[in-house]
Amino acid sequence: MTDFFNDISEQVDKNAPLAKRMRPVSLDEFVGQDAVMGEGRILRRAIEADRIASLIIFGPPGTGKNTIANIIAGKTKAAFVEVNAVLSGVDDLRKVIALAKERLFTVGKKTILFIDEIHRFNKSQQDALLPDVENGTVILIGATTQNPYFYVNPALISRSLIVEIKSLSKEAVKTILKNAVKDAERGLGKYNIELSEEALEHIAEKSDGDARMALNALEIGVLTSTPGASGRILFDLAVAQESIQKKKVVYDKDGDEHYNTISAFIKSMRGSDPDAALYYLAKMLYAGEDPRFIARRVVICASEDVGNADPTAVILSNTALQVAEFVGMPEARIPLAQAVVYVATAPKSNASYLGIDKALEDVKNNVTFEIPDYLKSTGYKGAEALGHGKGYKYSHDYEGHVSGQEYIPEKRVYYEPTMMGYEARIKAFMDRVKKIKKQGNTLCNKNR
Repeated sequence: MTDFFNDISEQVDKNAPLAKRMRPVSLDEFVGQDAVMGEGRILRRAIEADRIASLIIFGPPGTGKNTIANIIAGKTKAAFVEVNAVLSGVDDLRKVIALAKERLFTVGKKTILFIDEIHRFNKSQQDALLPDVENGTVILIGATTQNPYFYVNPALISRSLIVEIKSLSKEAVKTILKNAVKDAERGLGKYNIELSEEALEHIAEKSDGDARMALNALEIGVLTSTPGASGRILFDLAVAQESIQKKKVVYDKDGDEHYNTISAFIKSMRGSDPDAALYYLAKMLYAGEDPRFIARRVVICASEDVGNADPTAVILSNTALQVAEFVGMPEARIPLAQAVVYVATAPKSNASYLGIDKALEDVKNNVTFEIPDYLKSTGYKGAEALGHGKGYKYSHDYEGHVSGQEYIPEKRVYYEPTMMGYEARIKAFMDRVKKIKKQGNTLCNKNR
């Protein structure tokens, strides 16, 4: 736990990593997140007026969550106490809250409790906070990379302002890097760096909106480079490429980004956009998602969204699932891509999906129909005496192999084929069946 007082800048550790040293300590230094921290926005106004209420900030790593808390710490007249959810337990919280109560009743000073990685607190730890957040003993600020609606107690959610911050834009990351190169006190200004535009662009691109990653790459590149004859350190594209290599993709396999990505993937296939679908497929594969999980979703989409408009889609998708399980990565990406493109570009119909849901709803909520005797099984002794099978019309004995007999006591319509792809042929056939049922059909010549 750390108490922060008004002059937060005095606490900057000169030996700390560049990303920590360059963390803004005032609103004027803050870069990006204009949607929540821009002029006139509610969070900025609350910070400027020192009227912060409980809030939970969530977003990807390196986008400014802790920085916002840091700025609040430097701006507020309240005591500011930081707790890391990974290292702290209920006993630590009780001590903080006890001191907050004493501070409030003895000197009338409020306490802001900042909990980093609040999603790491279990239910009992979060429950321990609730009474004191509710009665105003502490003002809670939580930071998390996870969607708080999945990981934070709903009672805490309802008492807090939820602030979502996004990955930083490439221009914002470039501004942060330039500031670090210029700043001689907290940054790398004393190193006389020549930062090329290509290098700046490369780091901004590869950091994927994560300022911490970008600053770490800049720092390691500078500290491991030898100055030239002029005394300047040339930070060019080659140095940048060595400093930041494999791009980190924000993708939590059991969290918010996982569900968001698979949702976008399915909706892209449903929306007949193969390029978007391939992008989300690539993102998941790059991040290490199980290709079998992806393949199962493609199979479901092929049946739910393509259906009988192109019956081949589910066959190809199921084949891709089997191949992906058999060969594994990286080769599995090829049949997966083939299936994804096929499903995305196939004609679409969800008529079968809608039909089974309507039928299930009917079975659940309405009277269960008695099966007509002529449709009942005749494969046992005594069935004939019960009248089972009597009057059944064998379809293949009739013209067009359609007898026109009714198969359900009361007419129901569940499957309504569209005019998309192969389903148009199905619709034409069903229209013929309806006509036969209305007019009657005759036996084939061979049976007359």
